[in-house]
Amino acid sequence: MAAVGILLAAALGGGLLFIARCFSSVARKVALKMPAGGPMEGKTAIITGANSGLGRATAAELLRQGARVIMACRDCGRAEEAARELRAEVGLCSRGGGECRGELVVHELDLASLSSVRSFCQQVLQEEPRLDVLINNAGIFQCPYMKTEDGFEMQFGVNHLGHFLLTNLLLGLLKSSAPSRIVVVSSKLYKYGEINFDDLNSELSYNKSFAYSRSKLGNILFTRELARRIQNTGVTVNVLHPGIVRTNLGRYIHIPLLAKPLFNLVSWAFFKSPSEGAQTIVYLSTSPEVEGVSGKYFGDCKEEQLLPKATDDLVARKLWDISEVMVGLLK
Repeated sequence: MAAVGILLAAALGGGLLFIARCFSSVARKVALKMPAGGPMEGKTAIITGANSGLGRATAAELLRQGARVIMACRDCGRAEEAARELRAEVGLCSRGGGECRGELVVHELDLASLSSVRSFCQQVLQEEPRLDVLINNAGIFQCPYMKTEDGFEMQFGVNHLGHFLLTNLLLGLLKSSAPSRIVVVSSKLYKYGEINFDDLNSELSYNKSFAYSRSKLGNILFTRELARRIQNTGVTVNVLHPGIVRTNLGRYIHIPLLAKPLFNLVSWAFFKSPSEGAQTIVYLSTSPEVEGVSGKYFGDCKEEQLLPKATDDLVARKLWDISEVMVGLLK
């Protein structure tokens, strides 16, 4: 009987959580609903990691708004499959009785390889006459200690250095396309990170959680320093945290088999869907409300305050200078 009571309580609790989740989802979607009218028609956006999770959800929304979207992905096979699904999905929507006019292109980009970043940028610069939005979304989360092709600790190399080089190589095209925007996806977990200039490569010690937090703190410091450097160019850059989202980012997190049902229940009840998590990315990419706003940190489509460690301009400049050397922009 006790076991039956526990199961009934769990079922009832799960049902209540599901109902609460549904209402909170509707409220969030209404509050964050983007303006209609295809504000991205005629504009080009690059999204790193666009084949799944936040990147895929962002691509879908920008396509609905009429953008030309370049999916920059490591695995072209998975990206092409996602692109086929997105074309079918978005082709069902209508605007004024007609089909959406967005365009989807897939290019290979491995942020763990600086040569891949350079090849991708060379292709974009050769083929694209303009670039209106660059979305630095791709990331790796709490992986075991690994190194990139160029010998960098994987999380710092992909989450920070790969995007650092990508942004710098595409900055000229963004400037010539101004007004244009750069959107950087960080995390609230930046709060647990520190920039240790004596061990950026984690060769003295490695903690996968700390390394992720450090890379996300690096994203914020990069954004602030970049905003300072591109003032009055017509290009803006802002950084955001999407909240806790149900994505495959946690593929390196091991959850015991018996705990998975409970974890799945909790995630459906309290985690955002990829579409909900992507709303702030879309907002910063398209909304006229943030036109001209730069160097700020956002969550749920609103500006938020940062801890002092993320607003240290001296650390931001030092990280920029060292990153330039690490990726080969300066010898």
